[in-house]
Amino acid sequence: MLVARTRRLDADVDLLEVAGADGWLFERGGAGLAGRGVAARVTVDRVDEVLAAIGVDDEVGRPGCGPIAFGALPFHPDPGAELVIPSLVVGTDGEGTRWITTVGAGPEPSPIPATLAAPANPHPLPSHFDVRTVQDPADWCAAVAEATTRIRAGTLDKVVLAREVVVTTDVALRVDEIVARLRVAFAGCYVFSIDGMVGASPELLVSRTGDLVRAQPMAGTAPRGGDPQSDARLAAALLASPTYRHEHQVTIDMVHDTLLPFCSYLDDEAEPSVVALPNVSHLATRVEGRLSHPAASVLELARALHPTPAVCGRPRDAARAAIDELEPTPRDRYAGLVGWVDGHGNGTWAVGIRCAQVEGNVARLHGGCGIVADSDPPTELAESRAKLQAVLGAIVRP
Repeated sequence: MLVARTRRLDADVDLLEVAGADGWLFERGGAGLAGRGVAARVTVDRVDEVLAAIGVDDEVGRPGCGPIAFGALPFHPDPGAELVIPSLVVGTDGEGTRWITTVGAGPEPSPIPATLAAPANPHPLPSHFDVRTVQDPADWCAAVAEATTRIRAGTLDKVVLAREVVVTTDVALRVDEIVARLRVAFAGCYVFSIDGMVGASPELLVSRTGDLVRAQPMAGTAPRGGDPQSDARLAAALLASPTYRHEHQVTIDMVHDTLLPFCSYLDDEAEPSVVALPNVSHLATRVEGRLSHPAASVLELARALHPTPAVCGRPRDAARAAIDELEPTPRDRYAGLVGWVDGHGNGTWAVGIRCAQVEGNVARLHGGCGIVADSDPPTELAESRAKLQAVLGAIVRP
């Protein structure tokens, strides 16, 4: 039988140093979780059951203590998709509480390493980069135009179409270096590294702390250029745009309607706010409520919400079918779910965007745009480039 033992840490820790090149990381603003070593791998359909069966010796008692599982799950639901339960996890809640959890079999606790930093990565950094688009920009614009035709014909309300870029390098990519750059550039985002899926997502899909549930859907995007006055005008235009406000409201309504059956109370902000990132601004609305008892696991909530109209469209089935037809390659884990869950059902899951799927010396990146009836293909192309640049700039370095 596996036993998870959690103890308080007094020393400060850098979660990225704990995860290193081969571990798992999910953090925002320095708070989060990092792990390494494998106690178990388990399918998404069984993870709540397996976590609940692990013995717990927890002296801290915060969400994220005890056994936890990290996951980066695909866009298309797959009951065989796996999450990992690390054998060592270090966490911090952002309020000064830090802890370490070891997971192992037997009556004796696993030894705590003398240093929590993972071994240094000995591999060299790439010096040659080949960047190519999978779909010609003109062909992608034609797909956007086809989508608007279908929307105006009434077959669907919205669809999210993504462009794919592939980066090939002369040596294996260093995921730890990519994540370090993303963490600096996108400090307000959920920064993650899970089984080769690395990124900095701005969008909280859902979190659960006890019976408190939160979400912050984002939909509607404007580019940013770095000039404060110009960026302020673009943000104001985004907030005033009937097209983007409609696109945003479609997502808010879906998130609210999906979470409501799980809740005794649920409310959302009356007006969206503009969340500014280094490269783009998004419309965002916070949704918050209390779960009914017994409270659903955060992973159950995340799977019910996924995929939202912000990464798929509406109606869901029609949008998925359009994506499969109009995008030339499968998304895999892009626009899927990325996050963690503990043995009590607490956790945080972000939408798997602003990310790269790294395998050896190849990285696959996607940038998606929400297409509605009056979407303009050249404008959407510019938006996709701005989104792709967020991660591309962390990979391609002279």
